[in-house]
Parts: sequence; C-alpha cells; structure tokens
Amino acid sequence: MSRCTIDHSQNDVLQKLKEQHMFLPKDLFKRSEIFLSKPLDQGTLNEVFHLLKKYDLATGEERMERNKNLEKLYS
Repeated sequence: MSRCTIDHSQNDVLQKLKEQHMFLPKDLFKRSEIFLSKPLDQGTLNEVFHLLKKYDLATGEERMERNKNLEKLYS
C-alpha cells in the first residue's frame, strides 16, 4: 500500500470509516469507532486512514491483512 504525504484529520478518518462500514466486520467497525473517539497522534490517524482507504475494493486476502494491522493498532 503506498503512502501519501497528506495529513488526515480525525474527522477525515471518521468519515472514511463511515464510508467503509458496510464492508468491515461489525466488531472491527465498533472497535474502530471506539479507537477514533479519543485523541490520536497524526501518524496513527494517517495509518488508520490508509488502511481504510479503498477497503471495499481490496481482495479478501488484502482485507484480512488490513484487519490484522488495524487490530494491532487498537491493542
């Protein structure tokens, strides 16, 4: 997954989460909402945004990898 140099706000990340909620496992969506409800550093916000970006277009294998990376961030 390529990285961009744009810093994403907490609102940007929450919006991206809402856009992708139908494609995410329900428990991961809920954990994401809880995680994003607290203040986070810019690097973390950017990482979550890019894991959620185009999630709906990712292959099953790619989604599993993204899910694993999100779970790592949340623990």
